[in-house]
Amino acid sequence: MQSAKRPKKVGTWQAVGGLVAHFRKKAGLTQEQFAAVAKVHIDTLRSIEQGRLALQDDRAIQFDELLGTDGVLFALVEKLPVRERMPAFAQGLADIEETAVSILSYETQMIPGLLQTEDYCRASFASRFPRFEDETEEQWVSSRMERQRIWQRKQPPFGHFIFEESILRTALGGPDVMREQIRKVREACDQIHVGIQIMPVGRVPHAGLAGPMLILETPAHEHAVYLEVQRASFLVDDPHEVSVYQLKYGMLRSQALSPEESASVLERLLGES
Repeated sequence: MQSAKRPKKVGTWQAVGGLVAHFRKKAGLTQEQFAAVAKVHIDTLRSIEQGRLALQDDRAIQFDELLGTDGVLFALVEKLPVRERMPAFAQGLADIEETAVSILSYETQMIPGLLQTEDYCRASFASRFPRFEDETEEQWVSSRMERQRIWQRKQPPFGHFIFEESILRTALGGPDVMREQIRKVREACDQIHVGIQIMPVGRVPHAGLAGPMLILETPAHEHAVYLEVQRASFLVDDPHEVSVYQLKYGMLRSQALSPEESASVLERLLGES
C-alpha cells in the first residue's frame, strides 16, 4: 500500500511571490516587461515571485501602483510579523527576542544589532563577503531595524551589552557614521533598562575568547543562548549548557569596565572624533 504524499509546505514569501506573479500575469506582463517597468533586475523579480526574496514595504507600494492592485500587496506584507521578515536561521531568535524580559549580549567585532544606527547597520552588510544582492541587503537592514522595536514596548526588556573597545575604534562606514553610532550607544547608557560595559583592549584574563554570545530570558524565566559564527548560527536551550554561558557572561561583567567608566570612554571618543 502506498503512503499518501505529504502536501508541499508553502512558505509565507512563496505565497506573497505567487500573488505578485498572479497580478503581473493578470496585467498581461511578462517577467521581463514588468522588471523593466519596475526598474528592478530580472533576477530580483524572479527571486521575489519564487519566494526566495522578501517583498519589502516600499517595493510592495511600487508594485501595487504599477499593477493597479489598490494596495493589496502592501496591506499583506505590512501585517507580517518581524520573524517573517528575517532569514530563516534567525527566526527562532526573533521569536524569543520579541517577548524577552532580559537580553545579555557580548560582541567582539561590531556594535550589537539592537544598538546599531541604520547607517552603521547598512555599512556592516555592505562590508559582507561575498556581497548580497542590493534587495537582499536592504531586507536584512530592514529586519535588524525592526528588531529594535522591542525597546518601544510598554515594558521593554532589560538589555545588558558588553563589547570590545576595538569595535569603537574601527570606523565602519566612515568617521561620520561611526560618530553617530557612538553617540547612540552613549545615549543608551542613560536608559534605565539598558546597561553597557566596554571590554578594554588587552584585558587578561578574558572569559570571552571563544567568541560572541546572546543570552535571552523568556517571560516564563526560561533561558536560551544564541550563537553565531561565520555562516552558521543556532540556539542552545539545554539548561546545563546555558548555565555555562551564564557563568561566562558573569565573569565578563567583572572583567569589563564599569558602566560609568564605559560611558566616559564613549564621551572621550566623541570628543576626539
